[in-house]
Amino acid sequence: MSENTQIEVDLSSQQMTVFLDDGEMSCYPISSAKNGPGEVLDSECTPRGLHVIAEKIGAAAPENAVFVGRKPTGEIYSETLAESSGERDWILTRIMWLDGREEGKNKGGKVDSKRRYIYIHGTPDSTPLRIPGSRGCIRMKNADIIELFELVSVGTSIEIVE
Repeated sequence: MSENTQIEVDLSSQQMTVFLDDGEMSCYPISSAKNGPGEVLDSECTPRGLHVIAEKIGAAAPENAVFVGRKPTGEIYSETLAESSGERDWILTRIMWLDGREEGKNKGGKVDSKRRYIYIHGTPDSTPLRIPGSRGCIRMKNADIIELFELVSVGTSIEIVE
């Protein structure tokens, strides 16, 4: 894991760029909120501004492990499971819980990203990326979230921009 890794999430291009301390970078397609950018509680929007990774969850979980309330359910996502489960918001494989760093913008009160449960997490491989579709979180392919999870540490800076 890299000490000086920084992440930029660009909502307009639906892309995440990871800048490593050795100058290399990686890019990943993402899906942010269907409702667009915004910081208010219950808006189901993706918050903008400076954040850090507050917690990393699921290090030992298998790919496609299903999480509810940040806990593994013991289920492994499949299309068959999806068909029998109704309209669930699938949080898979790994979770990186974000904490806002800008008081009044994405930290504190009704704009607090951590209290809003804003994550970077895996999503079913059939879920379209590069178009907004989440309920506020940042969705990634499962293979990409595993790779990112290994690259970053708690405290890694993330800036979410339009």
